[in-house]
Amino acid sequence: MPSIGVYNVAGEHVGELDLNEEIFGIEPHGPVLHQAVVRYLAGKRRGTHDTKTRAEVRGGGRKPWRQKGTGRARHGSIRSPIWRKGGIVFGPHPRDYAFPMPRKMRRLALRSALAAKLQKGQITVLERLELPEVRTREMRRVLDNLDVTGSALVVTSEPDHNVRRATRNIPGVKYTPVAGLTVYDLLAHERLIITKEALSRVEEALA
Repeated sequence: MPSIGVYNVAGEHVGELDLNEEIFGIEPHGPVLHQAVVRYLAGKRRGTHDTKTRAEVRGGGRKPWRQKGTGRARHGSIRSPIWRKGGIVFGPHPRDYAFPMPRKMRRLALRSALAAKLQKGQITVLERLELPEVRTREMRRVLDNLDVTGSALVVTSEPDHNVRRATRNIPGVKYTPVAGLTVYDLLAHERLIITKEALSRVEEALA
């Protein structure tokens, strides 16, 4: 059974925690991780792009010239797609890029991301995350105590407005409650800073 150290906000080791083998002891599944990331990014697309067809372009209400006798090719509208300023054929139109993913695959992707983080030693468990003041410098001090030099994802069990305010101005650091934890955020940030209670809720949900 894998285990991990537990630290306080001063960076001091205060204990050990046994982790669930079914979550943190598996071999990360690369293809499922990839599909989960693609699905997340697809769902973030606004899909508001649009082009006008020949029916939507302004003008072209009358035939540009008579059908026969001019020596020119026959045309019915100056807004035909082959004309300059004409309509667009097969152009993009507003659509939703999101696509479904089976629940078992979503859970496997999340377990794979967490297992990969543990294997790389990029998970830090906090006994609790309490700030003496709701200030960016206090959160920066906590991260320095934990030797966080790159990007980091901070996770708590419940939405914490104070932690959110204290982290939002630190470059490369993102805060989310455990209910908003995603595979994309886990892979996009180098370190995972998670409270002991939040980790317990993750194991309860994924076990």
